[in-house]
Amino acid sequence: MNEIVEQVKEYYGKVLDGTKDLKTKACCCSSTGLPKEVRETLSLIDDEIVTHYYGCGSPIPPLLEGMTVLDLGCGTGRDVYVASKLVGEKGHVIGVDMTQEQLDIALRHEEEQYKRFGYRASNVEFKKGYIEDLKSLGIADNSIDVVISNCVINLSPYKQQIFNEIWRVLKPGGELYFSDVFTDRRIPDELYADPVLHGECISGAMYFEDFRRMLNKAGFMDFVYMSIRNFDLGNEAIEEKVGFAHFSERTVRVFKLTDLEDACEDYGQAAVYRGTISGHPHAFDFDMNNHFVTGKPMLVSGNLASMLSETRYAPAFTVYGDRSVHFGPFGVTPVADNAGDNGCCC
Repeated sequence: MNEIVEQVKEYYGKVLDGTKDLKTKACCCSSTGLPKEVRETLSLIDDEIVTHYYGCGSPIPPLLEGMTVLDLGCGTGRDVYVASKLVGEKGHVIGVDMTQEQLDIALRHEEEQYKRFGYRASNVEFKKGYIEDLKSLGIADNSIDVVISNCVINLSPYKQQIFNEIWRVLKPGGELYFSDVFTDRRIPDELYADPVLHGECISGAMYFEDFRRMLNKAGFMDFVYMSIRNFDLGNEAIEEKVGFAHFSERTVRVFKLTDLEDACEDYGQAAVYRGTISGHPHAFDFDMNNHFVTGKPMLVSGNLASMLSETRYAPAFTVYGDRSVHFGPFGVTPVADNAGDNGCCC
């Protein structure tokens, strides 16, 4: 597996010299659909940082003011510097990457970026190392408010270790918010070892059911999708190798909460969005399936109620009810008592 790690270092440190060198559409995205505050901040990021950016989504959640944010696989620091602006001068952002060539670009723009933001000093730091071993970099237990990552976890042969480490470093109620490439089946080992397929974020893409299992094993019992974008590879030679599988870019929201269940259960709870999140005065999409209109009560599962009331999102929501009475699986219509005359009595 160490050979895979070295191949990734070589690919992103020496083979690629910018997004123009990518061979597929996996590790790329446009600014279309990005939150306004992210778009505005991107205009302040140096061109060299942006042109050497290899992400597939926008893993920058709201409500970052004053937070400590950790970017796994930060590369040239694009998302680190976006987060730097959004956490404010009193917040802190840590970027971790194993590729020196990428970090060199991030570091030489550090002073320029904090001055562009109007800060008196830098609120970011970059660490060279492996995202599977954050402890060796001095990142302590329960020390991080938000972990972000952009199309990087797929590159690692040690994904379970990454999720274990994320659980360790997140504070209770902390959030993992990341974008990555997923697939609808496991990729055969012989294709997994292909350096181009791996470097292009294809052969290491996570089968979404294995992803769920890895999260559960680390301690994360539930998660939500923010977006799912299916895409074509856009490379005939690569499609001949892996055209049997379907790939998608997914942005995922996960919380470190110990009271979540492995399925959504109904306890008769409801939540009301107060309209207080910046840029979302009239409504807020918590995920793909939960659209909150300001002031309108909405039925929520026990898990979602916890996500809204036990995290930094709590001031933006009023949650009603508790888990004292259980009504079965959430979203499932109960069978009527008089559904039929035939049957047996117990």
